[in-house]
Amino acid sequence: MVEHFDLIVIGGGPGGSTLATFVAMQGHRVLLLERELLPVYKIGESLLPATVNGICAMLGVTDELKSAGFVVKQGGTFRWGRNKEPWTFAFSLSSKLRGPTSFAYQVERMKFDTILLNNARRKGVDVRERHAAIDVLLDDNQRVTGVAFRDAAGRHIEGRSRFVVDASGWSTTLARHVGTRIYSQHFRNVAVFGYFSGAKRLPPPNSGNIFCAAFDRGWFWYIPLSDTLTSVGAVIGQESSRLIGDGREVALSRFIQECEPIRELLAGATRVTSGPYGEVRVRTDYSYCHDKFWKPGLALVGDSACFIDPVFSSGVHLATYSALLAARSINSCLGASMTEERAFGEFERRYMREFRYFYDFLLAFYDLDQDLDSYYWSARKVLNSAELGNEAFIQLVAGVGGSGEQLFESHEEFVRQRAGLGSQLFGEIPGQAEDAVSGMVKSGSGRFMTDLFREVSQVQSQATFTTDRVPEMPLFNDGLVPSTDGFHWVEPAVRRSHVVPAV
Repeated sequence: MVEHFDLIVIGGGPGGSTLATFVAMQGHRVLLLERELLPVYKIGESLLPATVNGICAMLGVTDELKSAGFVVKQGGTFRWGRNKEPWTFAFSLSSKLRGPTSFAYQVERMKFDTILLNNARRKGVDVRERHAAIDVLLDDNQRVTGVAFRDAAGRHIEGRSRFVVDASGWSTTLARHVGTRIYSQHFRNVAVFGYFSGAKRLPPPNSGNIFCAAFDRGWFWYIPLSDTLTSVGAVIGQESSRLIGDGREVALSRFIQECEPIRELLAGATRVTSGPYGEVRVRTDYSYCHDKFWKPGLALVGDSACFIDPVFSSGVHLATYSALLAARSINSCLGASMTEERAFGEFERRYMREFRYFYDFLLAFYDLDQDLDSYYWSARKVLNSAELGNEAFIQLVAGVGGSGEQLFESHEEFVRQRAGLGSQLFGEIPGQAEDAVSGMVKSGSGRFMTDLFREVSQVQSQATFTTDRVPEMPLFNDGLVPSTDGFHWVEPAVRRSHVVPAV
């Protein structure tokens, strides 16, 4: 059996659903293959305002999310660094987020992912659950021309398409066609997590916040998912991972006892032991990046391409944001307005830039031997901002940034500069200090997060004002800009006269 499409998307999570919807909305034939029958359990439950009020608004699911009863997230609360007392940031304190967009949601992914997948169906995507991708199809020039997959009845089918996108997540088996996955040398952490009923909440107005608490072995996340359900996870270094050998539940209980604020919040709570939340789970080696994000005919989005760390809830943001970038590239190529190399070159450079921003900031943030003012100061330095430190920090962790850009000329230039993902990806850097923080921050590269997520700020503007998009400059001296509708790439009306040197 052979079927023909313009695009085949593998994976029905937030990245796959978002990408498929944005391409189908332009009238193209899109097939989405999802191995499972949703709803299905997934981790990654804390969203950012840029996702909720940008991407989701463009998808047209704002009202549905509002009626789903998700916990409203006004900001974040941390016990981090030298400060032994918790400190809080609120999205509303940022001038860029005041008003109706100064919030996000804590979501049960089973509900959230189902909303996005059903929305894809309504927008014209051919969604097929319990359909498993076997491998990509290649022509004589090694261009990807489709996917071999197995349907729910076990029949083998060939899906031919102009483009294929792998959004199947960290366990992907297809990303090997694009490049090599390199694991971080610095974020070699292990997450042990479970769910609790009857746990306490932070005092209002912070009761819906994500709470991150550092302790000697690492740090905890504490995410309220409903009035009664709480997601609790310990992120520990590899040196402590041997304790998991005593049993996952035993290890999680031990870590909880060692972290005073988490222990107090869970006093009187009981761990959920049945249903989709009844298991204590472990995730290892989850910080990685592929050395390429696309090849002719095939692109990677979301966790298929890269993942860093859960501390600032970047997973769903990077998945949906990269899906928007890929959708622009595919729409531009299918509309015959741009070559594949031109469109996907922009996709890869912008996606690599977003990954770089998160990765570099986390290298500094994981230095726990700082006080709160130092983190605020780092945020100002990172954003190259004259604003108050706390506002710069809020903009950074909310997914929006200040003014100005730090650019790199090419994917290869970006690769040469990064430290910490392994010499296979970044190569040896002469004079690079072994310690990532001293090697990057002390060498003067604190400007690496200049104007974090400028494009996502534009996405929120696009979602709010439909076709009234603020004029943009390209991020690179030979780069592209989004079209007025936000779903294609176009050549800029004005070119940059120069590129800001990379540090």
